[in-house]
Amino acid sequence: MSTTPDGSGPDGADPDGADPGGAVPDGTRRLRLLQLASLTSTVDRFAIAPLLVPIAASFSAPLAAAAGAAGGYFLAYGLMQVVWGVLSDRIGRVRVMRLALVGAVLGGVASVLAPTLAVLVVARVVTGACTAALIPAALVYVGDTWPAAVRQRPLSDLLAATALGTAVATAGAGLLADLAGWRVVLGATAAGCAVLFVALRALPEPDGARTTSRGIVDAVLRPLAAVAGNGWARLVLALAFVEGAVVLGVLTYLAPSLQAGGSSAALAGLAAGGYGVGAVLFSRVVRRLVGRLRPAALAAVGGGFLVIAWVFPLVVVHPVTVAVAGLCLGGAWAFLHSTLQTWATEVVPQARATAVALFATLLFLGSSAGTALGAPLADAGRFAPLFAAALVASVPLALVAAWTRARYARRAA
Repeated sequence: MSTTPDGSGPDGADPDGADPGGAVPDGTRRLRLLQLASLTSTVDRFAIAPLLVPIAASFSAPLAAAAGAAGGYFLAYGLMQVVWGVLSDRIGRVRVMRLALVGAVLGGVASVLAPTLAVLVVARVVTGACTAALIPAALVYVGDTWPAAVRQRPLSDLLAATALGTAVATAGAGLLADLAGWRVVLGATAAGCAVLFVALRALPEPDGARTTSRGIVDAVLRPLAAVAGNGWARLVLALAFVEGAVVLGVLTYLAPSLQAGGSSAALAGLAAGGYGVGAVLFSRVVRRLVGRLRPAALAAVGGGFLVIAWVFPLVVVHPVTVAVAGLCLGGAWAFLHSTLQTWATEVVPQARATAVALFATLLFLGSSAGTALGAPLADAGRFAPLFAAALVASVPLALVAAWTRARYARRAA
């Protein structure tokens, strides 16, 4: 199927019909498999938040120590992005996902069998290091396949899948933990990785995904230098770090803030799951607005959602305020994050895989930093200062993201 320069199909047909983006045959089937990869990775990543209190209780450890299972996961997830990005350039996007899934299954099994908290933390670090390959490889796959004019639409579909995974993880993990224990939850996520390993056999490699370059300079240093030498790329990476801290890092403590007040893991997970619901709903809105609103406007809307989100739990921690905060954070993720993510695929096209890998690296290093910095406050039950800090950091993030994205568009015009 051919496309026009703006990415539409023949005679201006909607590229998001049976063949999304008009970029590749069987586009819908490929997109669904990429969404499954994003969903699986997200479920595994976000299932840990409602489990922190039960994990701490089962090992008779403080909440700050149990939070190491989340912080260690996020840290490994971030640090491995560039490694998997380089490997995906060398051996292919799909091959690297399937290779990583083998390690994710092994890490998941070790998590289930962990006899001590220290072993659990190590097992989650291994799992995070492996599931780190899935979403960046899916993003680069989209960048390799869909034209730039419509790329934010399939990217928003991937975000919808990650949002659904977040909702399933935060709500379902808490409920399942109450019914069967936290080890069953981690066993279920490991099983999901095994299922995905088999499913990805049906996903072909995108054309030109593998490089033929040899040596460390061509494979690693040259793409890294291209990204590091681009001022716009450095800005996008900095925004990703701050976003990771104030969204993903502090989001980890929404469920524990309710549990500290006496709510069950199931109720806390359901309330915090508002984030996933909001991201799913608003990602559909973003999909329709792409091409109608400028990226800077989308970023501004997302920034507004982010600032508003942290006001609610700051006023009072209650299932309703946490749920509303989650919905607003979902809106921020759909509008702001999808804009930054799309920007990352465009800013250094000759080193796209490296740019996307570094974007994810900084995002999850930020989330690890946010989780670590918030742990002492959460352990002391001081959630108000934690949410206040997130609110204060969200304001400049929202303003800078919208303003600089508008400037970039003017420079690129």
